[in-house]
Amino acid sequence: MISELIFDVETKKLFSDIPTDDPGDLGVSIVSVYTRMLNDVFDEVSGEMRSFWEKDFPSMWPLFEKADRIIGFNSLKFDVPALQPYTAMNFLSLKHFDIMEIVRQKIGRRIGLSALAKETIGDDKTDVGTNAVIYWAMGDGESLEKLQRYCEADVALTRDLYDFGRKNKLLKYRDKWNNVTTIDIDFSYPIVKKDPQIGLF
Repeated sequence: MISELIFDVETKKLFSDIPTDDPGDLGVSIVSVYTRMLNDVFDEVSGEMRSFWEKDFPSMWPLFEKADRIIGFNSLKFDVPALQPYTAMNFLSLKHFDIMEIVRQKIGRRIGLSALAKETIGDDKTDVGTNAVIYWAMGDGESLEKLQRYCEADVALTRDLYDFGRKNKLLKYRDKWNNVTTIDIDFSYPIVKKDPQIGLF
């Protein structure tokens, strides 16, 4: 069985609100995670969406630590450093898998989640990150519910894009000439070579 975790982070501030370009200075409002188990042919056999406010983070870290793959979008540049101040462990050292970074390495530039999802799976983000900061600042129950729904929707969108890419070995986006362009990718797990058994005789 394989344990995967797909996650997204929303922050309390925007970069325009802080004097640095360090995501760790933004403060994290909520983290949503989808944890699941896959069988040996990578079919999902169980899955659960959960969200964690700052007070809940202590119960969240073990989910990350035990995952065989931690899937995010722009997570190495944003989500991981944003979360690092909240834990004593080296969060970056875990088994991160950043879809945006893989795409960047393939085509030489960054493509947003919305741009990839619209052309690849016909879906889109439900809101924008600036609104997530507003919802947190407002702080009432309805606003916080909107914040949680948005974060969880981004996790679901990331999961569905990842699943399509892994199964079909491609993602799509529109280039600057408005042409739909295909990116050949490989999200498969590395093949683990087993040591040959050495006979006693």
